[in-house]
Amino acid sequence: MKTSPETHVPLADFPLYPEAEMQARAIAFHEQMRSRRSVRSFSGKAVPQGIIEQCVLTAGTAPSGANHQPWFFSCVGGQEKKREIRVAAEAEEREFYSGRAAQDWLDALAPIGTDADKPYMEIAPWLICIFAQRKGGIHAGDEKKNYYIHDSVGIATGMLISACHNAGLATLVHTPNPMKFLNGICGRPETEKPFLILVAGYPADDAMVPNHALIKKPLNEVANFL
Repeated sequence: MKTSPETHVPLADFPLYPEAEMQARAIAFHEQMRSRRSVRSFSGKAVPQGIIEQCVLTAGTAPSGANHQPWFFSCVGGQEKKREIRVAAEAEEREFYSGRAAQDWLDALAPIGTDADKPYMEIAPWLICIFAQRKGGIHAGDEKKNYYIHDSVGIATGMLISACHNAGLATLVHTPNPMKFLNGICGRPETEKPFLILVAGYPADDAMVPNHALIKKPLNEVANFL
């Protein structure tokens, strides 16, 4: 790797902890994140925009191909636009459940109990519509080719979900297919591809989650150490 004072600066402010504290912090973060649930029953209680802003800023620290940061977060809090998104999403979902989806996919979804009705998209205070940018760069107005777009946006989305959970918000990933309607509703250019909708807010007092979703694979089924 080539470095020079003109192109690089020393790594600063990197936290260094004793190993025992590192282990404790890793355990504590796992305990916090293992309580995360995908919620489909939201409260209409308002969430200040400033909280969403900070979560998005956290997502924006994610690594990306050539540091082009090929993402855009359209944070929809207005009731009229949330309604537009719900109507369009449910139209696609009805197509999905009534014939577009293969039976094995429908069978896999059955334990979760989802269907084409998405009332939470109007009830929850925020819909964060995430777009993947085919072109861009690190400066406003750049039109360079972006690289590893979906990898980068996926990492940023994971960090956004973690940031929301850390702030005390419930979330739900929603991916109606196709999602081209989002470009028009959110005023985004055709060069951006809708990635997913993240529903964010407080869970309803009577919110429930499926038993199926509580099953998480143990460490030995998801990792090995060579």
